[in-house]
Amino acid sequence: MLKPLGDHVIVRGLSKEEVTKSGIILPDTVDKERQERGEVIAVGPGKVLDNGSRSSMEVKIGDKVVFKKYAPDEIKVDDQEYLVIRMDDVVAIIE
Repeated sequence: MLKPLGDHVIVRGLSKEEVTKSGIILPDTVDKERQERGEVIAVGPGKVLDNGSRSSMEVKIGDKVVFKKYAPDEIKVDDQEYLVIRMDDVVAIIE
């Protein structure tokens, strides 16, 4: 299991499958664009501030988030792909 440090978040990308009006499913691999959505699977302890305290993380495990398109670093562990993102690059929680 991955344990993020500082203000990093580990995310599993969510597919962006689309269904056409006729019912054909178009997987996210059709356009080959970078993912912008994912599910949080691990959260770091927070960034160390100048006064020595840690900032609080605004997301938790299980949250579905939107992040900046080119922000994540991609890593692969045991044939599973993950995205590592700084908390500042997460722009919204999907409710």
